[in-house]
Amino acid sequence: MTLLPLCFHSTARARGEDDAAQVTKPLPPQSPPPPATPLPPPPGEMSSVCRAPRETDFARFPDSAPIVIDNGASTFRIGWAGEAEPRVSFRNIVQRPRHRSSGETVTVVGDTDPALMKYFDCTRTSIRSAFDDDVVYQFEYMEYILDYAFDRLGATSEVGHPILMTECECNPSFSRARMSELLFETYGVPSVAFGIDDVFSYKYNQKLGNCGEDGLAISCEFGTCHVVPFLKGQPVLGACCRTNIGGFHITDFLRQLLSLKYPYHVANFTWEKAEELKKEHCYIAADYMSELQIFKNNKEEAEGKTRYWQLPWVPPPRDEPPSEEELARKAAYKEKAGQRLRDMAAAKRSQKIADLEEKLSGLEDLMDHLDGADESQTTSILGRSGYLSQQEIKSDILKATQSLRKAKGESNGNEENADASGADKYPLVSVPDDMLTPEQLKEKKKQILLKTTTEGKLRAKQRRAEEAALREKQEEERRTENPELYFDELRARYLELSEKVDQRKRQKVNGNNNSSGAVGRGERLNAAQKERMRLLTTAAFDRGKGEDTFGMRDEDWLVYKKMSKENEEDDDGKDDDESELARIASKIQEVDPTFVNKHDAVEPAPDPHKVRPLTAEDFRIAIGIERFRCPEVLFQPGMIGVDQAGIDEMVSISLRRLLEDESVKERLCQSILVTGGSSLFPGMIPRLESGIRQFRPYLAPLKLVRAADPILDAWRGAAAFAASSKFGKQTFTLADYREHGESLFHRYNIVYTL
Repeated sequence: MTLLPLCFHSTARARGEDDAAQVTKPLPPQSPPPPATPLPPPPGEMSSVCRAPRETDFARFPDSAPIVIDNGASTFRIGWAGEAEPRVSFRNIVQRPRHRSSGETVTVVGDTDPALMKYFDCTRTSIRSAFDDDVVYQFEYMEYILDYAFDRLGATSEVGHPILMTECECNPSFSRARMSELLFETYGVPSVAFGIDDVFSYKYNQKLGNCGEDGLAISCEFGTCHVVPFLKGQPVLGACCRTNIGGFHITDFLRQLLSLKYPYHVANFTWEKAEELKKEHCYIAADYMSELQIFKNNKEEAEGKTRYWQLPWVPPPRDEPPSEEELARKAAYKEKAGQRLRDMAAAKRSQKIADLEEKLSGLEDLMDHLDGADESQTTSILGRSGYLSQQEIKSDILKATQSLRKAKGESNGNEENADASGADKYPLVSVPDDMLTPEQLKEKKKQILLKTTTEGKLRAKQRRAEEAALREKQEEERRTENPELYFDELRARYLELSEKVDQRKRQKVNGNNNSSGAVGRGERLNAAQKERMRLLTTAAFDRGKGEDTFGMRDEDWLVYKKMSKENEEDDDGKDDDESELARIASKIQEVDPTFVNKHDAVEPAPDPHKVRPLTAEDFRIAIGIERFRCPEVLFQPGMIGVDQAGIDEMVSISLRRLLEDESVKERLCQSILVTGGSSLFPGMIPRLESGIRQFRPYLAPLKLVRAADPILDAWRGAAAFAASSKFGKQTFTLADYREHGESLFHRYNIVYTL
């Protein structure tokens, strides 16, 4: 895997921040970076690929000038101490796609321009972050981000400047140790200091006069929210409070709600689009339940608060009736295709006729040879031809003749020929066993099985016909004697048979699902199937001489398949009960024309589902209740399954942890600063004030104010702190780190002064 030092500048912008991206290779210590080598783009494309702009005044700053880094989970900012704005800002993420042309694995840092990402295969990669709940865990990704940041700042080899880096409250010691090791060993940093971003923001606004020396800082950040109390200008970290809810969860919740609401537009709800919709349309409801009632009951007011996002939609073309020329063209094409099919069928029929005539001629020649041959020659000729007897040859001649007549469209002959064909089906049955070979004996057994089954079927059919004639005669006599009694008997018989047939159908449907075995396969067979099973069982016994070897070869069992095909019509037909039910229903209808047989009634088929064509309204995304439901997770984390306190309740928890009297707490509540990117939602300050008042005494003083710039105040406060004369006393060097190790960070806390 190769990491190429290609970089390209992104044109994406968010809230005035400069987002950029780079494909970079980690800079080795004590060596200059390799020159930029662009990936091979497709011919004539990717002309906008270039190296990201670098700062040109890095060498002008003395080695003692500190570099300030605001290492936020959302945005990375880096610049020089004492300046009002950071030099470089980009999204704090990493991607590892493959280039489509060369197949090289590259590292992309920061936001990306979609027009340039088409040159990379991102299907096997995803956006990675070095953070987990505002704590840096993935230092491999952190190294890529620092490489890009220092390169953009203008560093050529070692950084060689003191570093002030922001972190979250109560950052674990191991994270501080790994970050310090990375800065010392990889970038040659002489000294490092860590400070809390929320504290820098509070101190900077204190300098501006927005808050006092004693107060509270409520920080609504990307991955977490914090409440930090201040006494005499310093944070009381033992009383701070944190919940793992932030802007990330709001964006993700909004994307999920829209995906569930419009499942056919899921591909349009990307993370970037959900972030944009959140910033443009979401707000904090002053009373969440009252706002829900507005959308439930007051349609006009709810419509006024709903925002719409129209997706691209192209109206489908209208179906116009075809012209006469089009109809004529289609008719000509259809006639041409039909003629081609007819020609193919005629050619196939001619070939079939030729094959049948050739076969019939060969069989007739074979019969002529057999007629003029003696007994020994007959056996030899039959052996070479594959036939067992002359009867089989005659049977094949008859079949071929019938097939030839059918192919030519002629009549297949009279009933006498059909009867003769039926008589020639079993030529070996009447031949004595001592005149047959072993192969012919096996064939004879098969023919006996078939003949027995066929004769049994004919006898059963004849018996049913005789019984039906006798029953008709008896019913006619009863109808003549007493018509009313006869009609009542028909009704009763119809109900009895109808219930019996319905019960059998239920057993047939549910029999396989009955695990107790109460309904077996035999109970689901009709009369014809039962009769065939009986005949097969009877015919399977060998009553002849010698050992019964039927069934030892697989071919012997084909007789059952053949028998099933010959009697297939019995399976498809009705059984005795269904036939009798249909007959009785017809008798009743003769007397009562209004009678309807429920077994003959055809249920109306449901109308096929008609697919409604999509309109512009289907591509119109309505954002109504989602506008205030998603930011509500800051106050009710349980809405997304997080069992933690909301930011208003966190203030009460933090105040309870302070071991101070009520007068000190009142003084703190008169100077509450709200900072962080999520504090920019409209309605945040009034909702926080109403929520905090629920946990404070009646008429207790309370004052909340939003930071001058909730996004950049943390970096500006850190830059002002690094420019002060006391900054050098707050740093630690590589020698300090090597002497104390990770235990250095157990007691390390800077004193915040601007």
